[in-house]
Parts: sequence; C-alpha cells; structure tokens
Amino acid sequence: MKLYCTAIWTWLLILEGLLLQARSDPVHSDKSNTDLVRNCTTNPPYLPPTVVITAARLNALRNLMDAQNISVYVIPATDPHLSEYIAPRHARRAWITGFTGTAGTAVVSKTNAVLWTDGRYWIQAERQMDCNWELNRGETTIVNWILQETKEGEIVAADPFLFSVVQWENYRNSLLEGKRQFISKESNLVDIIWGEERPPKPTEDIFKVPAQFFERTWQEKVKEIRTQMENNPYKPTAVLISALDETAWLFNLRGNDIPYNPFFETYTLLTANWIRLFLNESRLPPDIREYLNTDCITAECVQLKSYEDIQQNVEEYAKGNVTVWIGQKYMTYGVYKVIPESKILIDEYSPVQITKSTKDATEQKGLKAAHVRDAVAVIRYMMWLEKNVPKGTETELSGAHYLNKLRSEQNYSRGPSFETISASGLNAALAHYSPNEETNRKLTPDEMYLIDSGGQYLDGTTDITRTIHWGMPTDFQKEAYTRVLMGQIDLARSIFPVGTIGDTLDVWARHALWEVGLNYMHGTGHGIGSFLGVHEWPVGIGSGDTWTLEEGMFTSIEPGYYQDNEFGIRIEDIVMVVKADTKHSFGNPYLTFEHVSLVPYERKLIDLSIMNEQQILWLNNYYKKIQMIVSPELEAQNLIEEYDWLQKHTQPFSHSAFVTLSFTLLIGALLGNQMLQGNLQ
Repeated sequence: MKLYCTAIWTWLLILEGLLLQARSDPVHSDKSNTDLVRNCTTNPPYLPPTVVITAARLNALRNLMDAQNISVYVIPATDPHLSEYIAPRHARRAWITGFTGTAGTAVVSKTNAVLWTDGRYWIQAERQMDCNWELNRGETTIVNWILQETKEGEIVAADPFLFSVVQWENYRNSLLEGKRQFISKESNLVDIIWGEERPPKPTEDIFKVPAQFFERTWQEKVKEIRTQMENNPYKPTAVLISALDETAWLFNLRGNDIPYNPFFETYTLLTANWIRLFLNESRLPPDIREYLNTDCITAECVQLKSYEDIQQNVEEYAKGNVTVWIGQKYMTYGVYKVIPESKILIDEYSPVQITKSTKDATEQKGLKAAHVRDAVAVIRYMMWLEKNVPKGTETELSGAHYLNKLRSEQNYSRGPSFETISASGLNAALAHYSPNEETNRKLTPDEMYLIDSGGQYLDGTTDITRTIHWGMPTDFQKEAYTRVLMGQIDLARSIFPVGTIGDTLDVWARHALWEVGLNYMHGTGHGIGSFLGVHEWPVGIGSGDTWTLEEGMFTSIEPGYYQDNEFGIRIEDIVMVVKADTKHSFGNPYLTFEHVSLVPYERKLIDLSIMNEQQILWLNNYYKKIQMIVSPELEAQNLIEEYDWLQKHTQPFSHSAFVTLSFTLLIGALLGNQMLQGNLQ
C-alpha cells in the first residue's frame, strides 16, 4: 500500500507540474512578428526600418529595358562562378530588391517586380523589401509568371554569366514553347544603373597556404587531375575549372574577394601540356609568381591570363581537335556557350570538385585541430553568456561580436566562416536570421537562444550550432530539443555500407521528430572545406545531391525545429566519415561517423525520459571525448575557469534514474486509472 500511495503522490505532483508548465507553453502564445514586416495593404503602407526603398532603381532599370526592347529582365543572386556567397560587387539582386538572403531570383517587367525565394527567407524578405516588390511564395513558377506577364514574341533577357547551363536551357526551352525569346545580355543591366556606386573589383594580394597545412603540392594535385583525364574513357584534352574553391584548392592559394570565404576571382584551363590561370595579374606578388613557375611554358608552369579573356581563350582552344571536360554545377552558360557541343564532356561536378571533397591525412588532421581550438572559443562564449545574460546587458549583436572576438584569439584564425546567426526567441524561428540594429533583441533567461557560427583557420573551416536556455524551458521546448538531439545522435551513430548516398541517411535525423508530428524544412548536412567554403558540395545529407559518402569526407549533421514567432532549435556538428567496426562483414565494408565538433549540449533542455539507452550511452561517450580532447587545450591556454565549466557541463547522464522515474510514472498512471474505475482497494 505504501508503494501505491507513493506512486499516486508522485503522479499527482508531476501532473500538477505539467499543468502549470502547460500554461506557459509557447504553442499557445499570442506573440506576433507583425511589427517587423511590411504591410502593403494600408494607406500609406507600413514599412519597417529594415526596408530598402527601390523605386528609383526600378525606374532606371525599366528605362534601360525600354531602350533595348526588353519586356522582362531576370536577376539571379549569384556571381560568374555560381558561388553561394558572393563579393559585394556581385550582389545585384540584393541591390535592386533590398533583400539580402543568399537564395532567390528577382524578375522585373514593365509594370511589376517579383522575388522568388524559398521558405527559409520569406519573413526576411517581408522585412527588407518595399511595396514595389511582390514576394512569390510558390504560387507560380518564374517561367509561368513571365508567360502571363508578356505577349508572344516579346523579349526576356538575362546575363548568361549568372546562370548555370541547365538553368539557362530550362528558361530558354520553356519560353520558346511559349513563343517568347530568351536572349543573352552580357552587359549586365543592373551593373549599368548601379554605376559608380557599385563596389570596386578586389585588389588584395593572393596568398599561399603555409606548407605545413597541405600534404600535396599544387604540382602533385595537377598531376592527379591529369591522370583522371587520361583514365577517362572519353579522353578529354582539357579541364575547365570555374568554381572559385576549386582553383584555390588546386594551387593551395587563397584570397579575400568574398566575405567569409578565402577565395579569389579566377578561372583555370588545364591541359596535359599547359596550365592557364585567368585573374588580375597585379594581385600576384613576386613570391607567388615564382611559386607558380610563371616564367616558363612547360607542363608544370602556370601561364597567367587576364580574367576577362576567359571566353576568348576557351573559344580559341575549342577550335582544335579537343574535348573540354566541365562540371556543369558551377559552369555558367556565358562560358559554356562558346564551346561546340561536339567538343564538350559534361559531368555534374568537375574532377577537381570531386577530388577535393575527400580530405587527405593532413587535411583531416588540420580540420580536427581547428575544431578543438574552435571548441575553446565556443565554450568560452557559452560560459560568458551564462554569466552575463541574467544581468540583462547583452543582445544578439553583442553576443555575435564577442564570439567573433573569442575566435580571433585562437591560433591560425582568419575570421568567421559565415555571418553569425545569433537569434533569440522568435528570431530563431528564422532558420537563416542574422541580427542587425533594427531586429536586434536583448538576450534574456526567458527565451531560447540559437547560435550558429563558424571560423576560418589556416588548418580548417568550422561550423557549429548550439541552442541554449538560461531559464525555465517549457515541456514542449524540452521535448522538441530532445527530439532534435535524438536525431543528431541517431544519424551520428548510424552504420551504412560503402556506396551509400548521403540522402539515404536523412531519415535518421528526422525520425524522432516525425514520431510526434514535427519536422524541419532544410537539409540535414553539407560538406565543409579545409580553409575553404563552409558549404562544400557534393557531400551532403538531405540536400538533394546523389553523391555517395566516402571515407575521409566531412559533413555537418544539423537537424532542427522551428516554432513560428516563438523559438528555433538547431543542433549542428561536423563529423568525418570513417570505417565502422562491425561484428560481421557481409558485402562491402561499412562506414560510420566520427564527431569532430566538441562542445556540450544544453543540459536543461534534455529530457532523458524519451531517449533510449543507446542514445544516452552515445551522449555520455561523446562527453568523455570532449573532456579528453578539449580539457588539455583549455589548460594549455590557462583557461582554468572554462576548464571547470566544461567538467561541470560534461558530467555523465544517469540513465537508471530516468528508468526509475518512467516506471513510477507508469505505475502512477495505471493506479490513477484504477482509481477512476473504483477498483483501488
């Protein structure tokens, strides 16, 4: 009878707590985001301070379109290398619309202007665009909208250096079916009206990665690509390289042309007998010219050509008995169109991109070392937040700035790897939000806080996301967080055969969320570079790529959950693909993941009662690994307080206590049901 009474009493106390907690559940909150977005239905329209006024820009563009008999002009958000992140001078779509998100296409007709972007950026677009622009949320495709907006025979134009081959052909064929013309305008119309205000071309010197951080010389890498050319059954005579990270990796060179990305504007044309590098020669100091052997013309010498001469050189080369090998993912139609169809070999990715995606031993070592130092910076930041947020003195912006400062103090630091996502409360519900003066929120113990950040180091690139709460999270927040964590763990501990496509594993990250009707609307993982891009394809999970995961590849694992106008949760770690130690070995060898990110998760958001024993065991082993690897680095940097903080936050979780609690809850529930039926003696 004592057991029954204890169980009943425990059950009643827990039930009371659940009812009290449910009253503050964010799902039922009335908070809104309307004061931060435009309202074009009022007179006059309401425009938040984040909006850019674009009337004069659109008028100038339309006047130019009229002068050239253009009915519709299409403006993508990329550069001549189809880069994800672009230099300020290539931010044409952002300048004409005011919307700064990395994804999206603007289309301007004689009377209307519309932006297409994906759901990650809809709220951001409503915050940044004025009422001259309409946001299309998928109600129609760009081509269908153009067909409705124009008449047969009218001209649609675009810059061919901003479209991939596939994109250009899709536009042209679809518009041709509708009896519209899709023409190439190599003099970009936005550049013309932007005029002298357009940011200048980069002029900083290109530099070499220190020899200690790369295993293969550029000559060895070139030889490897030439061997792939020889072994290709189609016998290409040249490889045309367009993606900026490819040339940077191939020659072990870096630049500062693009924020957060150590790239420089260039093309490379590589044959069995010579190498041509297209760039602004004035940016190469004497030591780099010597390093590239630019004073000779043999097979291991680099011939320097002007960046603007790429089209002419490729066209001239293609007149011979040649076959040019390209990766269409990063090749623009502007370069592609000068190569006869019979003389081109097209793959989705170039051989350089594929070779670069698997890291050699030195790159693996460097990436791991960079993540240890990066963990020190993030741990210092989390401890600083724990101290200062309750004081009410910190904001999203001040937090982001301080984390950047902490990273800058680590060895080999070369700045952030992307714009820090420092998001509190409802701002964190925007998956790709970054704070500014208008949207900046104070950090408080009562709100969830999401920090997604990364660093560039000479020996590697990092990217990590943690979600934190300093107060009393609701049961729903804890459940959502824990299920995101369960997805992180389930995918991290998955074992799969060689030859598995990354997308095949996506379900592991989502299953715990799906079980209760939750989900997230972005990919689960992306490759990462070695002092290169923070997003590096074709490695990916849930990203739509069909590439197989191979030993030595690095990818992120980043499940999440976002409650509109309330909070956002994401947990992101970098992992390396390694061989799995399996009991049996049927068929191909098997692979799994090794965690490279080394920062503890938010303890107060973890509900062990919904986790299984394997997940908790993995979590405890991960915390042991963090202690073993990061603690010595904290001691070496004389960070004693941070060392103590880490020991506290990586204490093992007790599974047995939660088994006992779950059993007690079950007994209590059963007894409660018996009481209702009058069966309790």
